[in-house]
Amino acid sequence: MTPTDAKTSFPSLKVQPMDIDNRPRNLSFVRSAPERHWLGGDPVATAWFNALSLTFPDGERFFIDAVKAHRHLAEGKLAEDVKDFIVQEALHTREHAALNGHIDHGHYPVDKIEAMVKARTDLGRTRGPIPMLVVTTCLEHFTAILADDMLKNDKDLSAAPDNLRRLWLWHAVEETEHKSVAYDLWQRVAARWSHFGRYMIRVRAMAIVSCMFMWNVTTYALMLLKADGITGFEARKRLYGYLLGRPGPLRRIAGAYFDWYRPGFHPWDHDNRTLLDQWRPVFDAEARAIQAAE
Repeated sequence: MTPTDAKTSFPSLKVQPMDIDNRPRNLSFVRSAPERHWLGGDPVATAWFNALSLTFPDGERFFIDAVKAHRHLAEGKLAEDVKDFIVQEALHTREHAALNGHIDHGHYPVDKIEAMVKARTDLGRTRGPIPMLVVTTCLEHFTAILADDMLKNDKDLSAAPDNLRRLWLWHAVEETEHKSVAYDLWQRVAARWSHFGRYMIRVRAMAIVSCMFMWNVTTYALMLLKADGITGFEARKRLYGYLLGRPGPLRRIAGAYFDWYRPGFHPWDHDNRTLLDQWRPVFDAEARAIQAAE
């Protein structure tokens, strides 16, 4: 992939393809409480998705602030992509906060988990704007490859209520659309650094972020399972069996994850525009129908 935005001041950098935009779709999905085990009655699958959802509001506010701190470096198409990234992430925050609000707070330790998430993002904010952006690029890689897998294997959500299935797939589409925005800003921040220095920073950051991300999300999922009476070795066996066995979302993304460690990597090296072409019209049509009804 080669740069195609003639206005950029960084002509040697890989960038998001010109035919990909990330215009936000202002859609709402969660208006009432779902069943406790909303993903086909499976407490383990539901716990995994709920644990992810509980990280999103504070996590995505962190992403927004990290990108805002460097938006002055964006020109041309990237400036538009940054603006739309911020709106998309704000909408994701709103919708997952709505879902999280409908999780049974009397049964599950939702407040405790949300406090843990906030404590971690607050700590991340103390590191300063450049480390915040580097962390954001790492976590955006996670969300992008999880989103790609979700769109390829949407059958994993087939037993979910239609509104929640659509929520996760809408989120996956938009995460795919803007998967390189934070990374492209990071390239501009570090444009005058040595190639080796840039590489070592992002590789070291991903190693640390990966351990923290997986530890945190699996811890939250295990806390949710404990409330359901599934504890100890049994809880871990079932959770890791779901993640690494069948259906195995973490097993399926392993190759895409490790590609990050390749020198010269860019998120759009995983060019899944064909997959986007399949799913974008679904949510574009829904957004147009809402606009027409207003």
